[in-house]
Amino acid sequence: MRPSLWGFPFILSQLHALVEGVDLASHVNLFQGTENGGNNFPGVARPFGMVKLGPDLLSGTTDAYSGYLPTGEFSGFSLMHEQGTGGAPKYGTVSQLPLVGNITDPLSNITVAREGTDEARVGYYKAQTGEGVVVELSASAHAGIFRYTFPEDAVGKNVLVDVSHVLPSFRGQGLSQGYQGGNFTIFADGHYEGQGIYDNGWNRSPNWAIYFCGYFDNEIVSNRSYAGTDQDGSVEQDSGSAIASTVSTRVGGLYGFDDTIVTSRVGISWISSSKACQHVQDEIPGETEFQSVVSDAVSEWDDKVFSKVTTTSTNETSLTLLYSALYFMHLIPTNQTGENPNWESNEPYYQDIFTFWDTFRCSTALMHILQPVAYEEQIRSLIDIWRFDGYLPDARSSNYNGRSQGGSNADNVLADAYVKGVRGAVDWNDGYRAMVKDAEVTPPNCPVDPMAPDSSTKEGRGALPDWLDLGYITPRFSRAVSRGVEYACNDFGLYQVASGLGIKDDADKYLNRSRNWRNHWNPKQTSLGFSGFVVPRDANGFIETDPLHNSGYWGDPYYEANSWAYSLTSVHDMKHIIESAGGEQTMIERLDTMFTEGASGSSGTIFDPTNEPMFNIPYLYNYIDRQDLSVSQSRKIAKTYYHTGVTGLPGNSDAGAMQTWLLWNMIGLYPITGQTTFLIHSPWFESLTIDMGRGKTLRVTATGGDGNGDENIYVQRLTVNGMDWKKNWLEWDDIFSRGGTLEFELGSEPSGWFTGPVPPSPAS
Repeated sequence: MRPSLWGFPFILSQLHALVEGVDLASHVNLFQGTENGGNNFPGVARPFGMVKLGPDLLSGTTDAYSGYLPTGEFSGFSLMHEQGTGGAPKYGTVSQLPLVGNITDPLSNITVAREGTDEARVGYYKAQTGEGVVVELSASAHAGIFRYTFPEDAVGKNVLVDVSHVLPSFRGQGLSQGYQGGNFTIFADGHYEGQGIYDNGWNRSPNWAIYFCGYFDNEIVSNRSYAGTDQDGSVEQDSGSAIASTVSTRVGGLYGFDDTIVTSRVGISWISSSKACQHVQDEIPGETEFQSVVSDAVSEWDDKVFSKVTTTSTNETSLTLLYSALYFMHLIPTNQTGENPNWESNEPYYQDIFTFWDTFRCSTALMHILQPVAYEEQIRSLIDIWRFDGYLPDARSSNYNGRSQGGSNADNVLADAYVKGVRGAVDWNDGYRAMVKDAEVTPPNCPVDPMAPDSSTKEGRGALPDWLDLGYITPRFSRAVSRGVEYACNDFGLYQVASGLGIKDDADKYLNRSRNWRNHWNPKQTSLGFSGFVVPRDANGFIETDPLHNSGYWGDPYYEANSWAYSLTSVHDMKHIIESAGGEQTMIERLDTMFTEGASGSSGTIFDPTNEPMFNIPYLYNYIDRQDLSVSQSRKIAKTYYHTGVTGLPGNSDAGAMQTWLLWNMIGLYPITGQTTFLIHSPWFESLTIDMGRGKTLRVTATGGDGNGDENIYVQRLTVNGMDWKKNWLEWDDIFSRGGTLEFELGSEPSGWFTGPVPPSPAS
């Protein structure tokens, strides 16, 4: 398989650090957003790396989505995690746990207390157990390094390897992962190899296998492999023997040492244990200094990620928000090129996609700008998944599609890439065929999702029969309204690609279908004095609802947002939405109401910053020629709900979705996915430079502000590439296709600067 470009050495990063004289990685707070539902992963990783090595905590019945919790006991330190997910934990596999004393029952689900406060910085994690063992971690792309410092006077310095270790879920939704078997072998030189088989997690995956290979760089005093069950205890065997399990049998090993400092290097592979061993030898060979792995990690992050965005700002709060957001948005998807266990292909392979429902509005558009090479690989990978798995993924983990929350939103991602000129080695004929499959072929409802048994949540569009036959979705399908709105956006994506490929009949069909969200619009549905909302409907007509309080979950008409949000989702048809809602002035008042404290009848606002269907809403004022209100509302959200602390995100990171919303706010633009349109608001910094690769840069400057986005936020004047700019939006070709400059003059009050036409509504 052709290697990814992400495997090359990172000499330039060291040069960058010397030239700049600044360690950009030092601005990253790895604990930002780890609490209050943000679920950020604070462990060690490389950009898009397979290994994400960190602690696994157990604390009562609290789900540890990324392994980390601020309280609880260590159940292990494992090499596989996902960033910022909700639903249920995933992975927590390939684990080690240092233990002190005589371990008589290694299969007893051992946990150890935490002592003190964990520490973390880019490429480095440190914790201490209640037994006095200091644990330090670092990682390469496919391997991790553990350094244990035991108390000098400890009797019995042990490291436990438990193949059955996973992150559990306690939410009662049938999503907890299970261990289904494995094997474990200790070889004559003391290194171990094996495989674990697991299932479930947030994407309801069937059995999947991961292989591992571990070395210790110390003299091993004792080692033994074991097998058994939770019921009948362990059955120990001699060193060097292989343990194979039945479905119910747990396997692993226990190593003993005399040394105070013990170092272990472990690789993983989806293909074989021998390949896992090769990863260790290639990336962290024997005698590698622990600190060199840390330094290499920092260099890689600086070169690939942090150096892409530079600013003259010296405000540490803003710098921490900026570089922490860049860090967390680059943890997944995972680059598994050369590590696809399901088929052989010359295409790149990326997975751990959580989820396009979350990321298509902000994340994928920013990934395209910051990482054009990796982004093209990701687009090619999506199409290759369709070739061999049959459908594009809306979400994917452990090499398995699932779960689709709404539409087939990979269609939006492909359309966005197409209209913005992503070509290279992408086969767009196949890409379009994959989109047509989503739009025309109902996926089999297998496996049946008990939380939404009516139709497939694995992939594709499960409610397609109604969409094709009726042009709307009846309540016989769960999430009928939110799916109807999203299917319309997906069809607009097909229109965009069909138009570009010159397939006129398809383009006309899908443009018309992209307007079918209108079939859910009930002009007589009212809320707080406003008329016109998307609602459920059946053969008898519209079904009345309460737009303020109808936000639901898998089995409900609206998924994770209410009708106030979903009524404003179809931005490709925004002009029609405004007209249907009563015109521009009414729309201003309607949007204002969403940001009014107490309007929902309780504390807070109708606008909900914790979930992605609301992402677009603060910027919709641009469509009614009130760009100043887009600035004030979006800036208030950014400054109120995002901060540098452990509760610094308003909701689940969702694989960096929250972080990319914040980054766009800092830049002063907002992307309209599937179109070439970017809405203009207002930048935070006096100067911000984005390296877009291939010799292209975007430079954003602002005079008259406070350099931190807190005061004087309103645009008084804008020049684009040196020319006066009167529109409150711009297009891809204006500043991104070849690079460009945005020069803002800011002030304390709104101005009448933007006098040009409002942003386009292609379906209107």
